[in-house]
Amino acid sequence: MRRLGHGWHRLGVGSLLRQGRRLELMHRAMGFATLALVTLAPLLIVVAAADPLRRGGFAPWLADGMGLSGRSARVLTEIVSPSREVVSSTSVWSGLALAVFGVSFAASVQNGYERIWCLGPGPWHRIWRQATWMCVLTAYLYQEVQTRTALHGTARVALTTVTGVLFFWWGQRFLLGGQVTWLKLLPGALATMIGLGGLRAFSHFVFAPLIVTNAISYGAVGTVLIVESWLIGVGFVVYGGALVGKWFDDHHRDPRRADEPSGAAREGAS
Repeated sequence: MRRLGHGWHRLGVGSLLRQGRRLELMHRAMGFATLALVTLAPLLIVVAAADPLRRGGFAPWLADGMGLSGRSARVLTEIVSPSREVVSSTSVWSGLALAVFGVSFAASVQNGYERIWCLGPGPWHRIWRQATWMCVLTAYLYQEVQTRTALHGTARVALTTVTGVLFFWWGQRFLLGGQVTWLKLLPGALATMIGLGGLRAFSHFVFAPLIVTNAISYGAVGTVLIVESWLIGVGFVVYGGALVGKWFDDHHRDPRRADEPSGAAREGAS
């Protein structure tokens, strides 16, 4: 037990757990899921409906992200598929409102990254970074959906892994305004993709059957609750992956910093 405790201390797992509590990781993940459902999802619905290549709508995007297939994917499609006329019925003001909502979602992610790396909030005029990040996120999700039928097996996994690591690596660097080096951000991007892979497997084996049973028992509300639960998992992985990257930098890249208080702790003490 003494050796186990010593190994636990050397790995810095206790520090990682303390950082997660200080960040309020679960609370932040729930906020991520709520914002994604009420701000990001409507924007992606419009983008998916305007897709010039495939008019499958937003449901295939969501089903692919959750790793659903067969009956569970059909149930999700029947419930969340919007009308094909969603683009023609969207006014200019509605489009602007969706863009503003999308930027607010990006701002939430940016704030989470800043808290993790103990950085102050960026100035208001950096809103262009949030808008650019949203555009790149939409493009990343779009190519993920378009390649699901073109590639299969190892090729699809390799493409998804590479593009995902590049997006989350660049995304942290871009939203943080270049205040953290590329080398420090790479472990967080890798941890995020590993976590998303695990979440996809969990969703395939757990959420897929739950969607079918909840649709029978509770109707559309039950399906939305499962989707919201999955989004909470995504938020937990996105912030948790970045937190693992910060922890790795503190305790393994530069062990001398392991016992130093973080910026947030120093501010609280002052």
